[in-house]
Amino acid sequence: MTITHQEARKQAIEIVSQMSLAEKISQIDFDASAIERLGIPHYNYWNEALHGVARAGVATVFPQAIGLAATFDKSLVRVVAEAISVEGRAKYNTYSEYGDRDIYKGLTFWSPNINLFRDPRWGRGQETYGEDPYLTAQIGVAFIKGLQGDGKYLRLAACAKHFAVHSGPEEERHYFDAVVNPKDLSEFYLPQFEAAIKEADVEAFMGAYNAVNGQPACVNEQLIKEILLDKWGFEGHVVSDYMALEDVHENHHYTKTAAETMALAMKVGTNLCAGKISDALFEAVGKGLVTEDEIAASVVKLYTTRVRLGMFAADNDDDQIPYEANASKAHEALSLEAAEKSMVLLKNDHFLPLEKARISSVAVIGPTVRNIGALAGNYAGTANQYVTFDAGIRQVLSEDVRVTYALGCHLYADHAESSLSRANERESEAVIAAAHADIALLCLGLDPTIEGEQGDSGNIYGSGDKASLSLPGQQKRLLEKVLATGKPVIVVLTAGSALSLDGLEGHPNVKAIIHAWYPGSHGGRALANILFGDTSPSGKLPVTFYRDTVGLPDFSDYSMSERTYQNTQLEVLYPFGYGLTYGQSVVKSVMLEDLALTITLSNMGDYACEEVLQVYAKIDSEFAPKNHKLIAFERVFLPKAEDVQVTIQLKSDSFKVVNTQGEWVVDGSTAIVSIDFGQPNLESSVVEVALAEVFVKD
Repeated sequence: MTITHQEARKQAIEIVSQMSLAEKISQIDFDASAIERLGIPHYNYWNEALHGVARAGVATVFPQAIGLAATFDKSLVRVVAEAISVEGRAKYNTYSEYGDRDIYKGLTFWSPNINLFRDPRWGRGQETYGEDPYLTAQIGVAFIKGLQGDGKYLRLAACAKHFAVHSGPEEERHYFDAVVNPKDLSEFYLPQFEAAIKEADVEAFMGAYNAVNGQPACVNEQLIKEILLDKWGFEGHVVSDYMALEDVHENHHYTKTAAETMALAMKVGTNLCAGKISDALFEAVGKGLVTEDEIAASVVKLYTTRVRLGMFAADNDDDQIPYEANASKAHEALSLEAAEKSMVLLKNDHFLPLEKARISSVAVIGPTVRNIGALAGNYAGTANQYVTFDAGIRQVLSEDVRVTYALGCHLYADHAESSLSRANERESEAVIAAAHADIALLCLGLDPTIEGEQGDSGNIYGSGDKASLSLPGQQKRLLEKVLATGKPVIVVLTAGSALSLDGLEGHPNVKAIIHAWYPGSHGGRALANILFGDTSPSGKLPVTFYRDTVGLPDFSDYSMSERTYQNTQLEVLYPFGYGLTYGQSVVKSVMLEDLALTITLSNMGDYACEEVLQVYAKIDSEFAPKNHKLIAFERVFLPKAEDVQVTIQLKSDSFKVVNTQGEWVVDGSTAIVSIDFGQPNLESSVVEVALAEVFVKD
């Protein structure tokens, strides 16, 4: 049983009571000063663990967060997070031994990002768990539990970010005001954050850069004081995003000075300044804007976290985790497994899996073939080894098979390598390679230089956001040229978001399409294992793949009335929850009793596979989503030619809706529950639920 906030708070109060005002203020800075007279070393709160320990040297690089969401596998995600927590502790222990307490070397990790990926153009969507609040909550809770552990002390402290209503545009985030109505706030933007507290006891929250309904998020009274602290009873600490408090007066102009901002932060409930203005608290105290007791209350919250981490304990077993735990063989194998389960097979024209014995030559073409960024994504650590896509292919094929690499084109520029050449100077080599091969594997898409966070991204077009869903630069032209050779083409896309081939998905020579996300350091081997049938693809889309941006709401519009699979009226390219396998799975029967679904599944295909059973509800209420919503899911292993029975316990709260005042209520008389391996269709198994019976029993 992990030490509670109440227990840790007693020790924190005792420690903080010995500090002077200056010492307390020094602890409000994310780069907290040492207090030598109390035996307290310097401590930096900023660390990252989005999909592996980041920015602090060698660590296991797991698939990017959006890829982890595509696994629809809560158990796997928790195990991945546990591995990350072991490596985070190992690094902290060893760095501390050497007196290195710098940034990215502490125990407070500013992960996960559980914002809603509401628009496919957002560059940071890759850091999230997709467009659905329920999926995001379930994966986020698993990740937080894995990071924090269940020992006497927290192994790491997780941080749910960015609270709240934050998902672009990146270029405007330091002054943007996200306007959201009460219904959308409660239904889409907040559920995953509430779950992080109530289901995972997350230790920290991070406020967003933008304003929400006119108040900057880091000093937003409704979000922090009324909802987070008073309504949800959050007992951990709140940190600002980096220099977000500076934005309050410099860009939002909500306050006039740094002193006013810091005083307001202390009063509203932001406890830690990730920025450079914490010293303005001296002026704030002098002017009577804030009291020493209010500052002390924040420091107590920060030290409660440090006590829960066992930083002042002599009996913390996690202190013994050795440096050698980093990038262990077991963790590397787990990264490979996660990569295999994350990749989504979007198209298979009776072509995959490939038979090795029938292949004599393969052309591996494209700007992401040997691109390390396309494996790692953003907020990544440094892997001991990267298995690129062509390296993975070479690992599984015999030396007798000719594997030819060709760059083809640059990721987004007209010149692939040399500006002295004409544009598209590497294109003919790619066409030749394809023409002389049995199969062309065309690796296209994005990397973090195109989509990502403002400042981190090299994207000159939109500060990390995408302008369209099309392939950038000359990539579509390269695809067309290779298709013209007549050779069968397998398209592999790397991206943390939806992409479109602008209609070429249906080209007869495009035999298969795999969306690989940013699959981590073993992405190349994972791809090869899927291509050659060593494992069946099993990932599902955690976001909708639209055909293009035509018909999408304005990027700056935070209304959810036409967004995500729940409310969109557009004809989409690939729906949320979609993903093919090598099996041929069917739902044979469904029985519902006391909200327990007993489902019999069968795999009629030639290959064993894993499937994701998905349960959706359509409620007959004016407040319900226009389409339906995900209310449960379960990843299931299906041997070939065998029946498997699964029981899923539904929750009565899944049948509530949100009214215009933002209240979760019971409304309507029935719900149609659909069970399938994707969103409901005419062939899905269906049961009807009488809401009166559900809530009478409840």
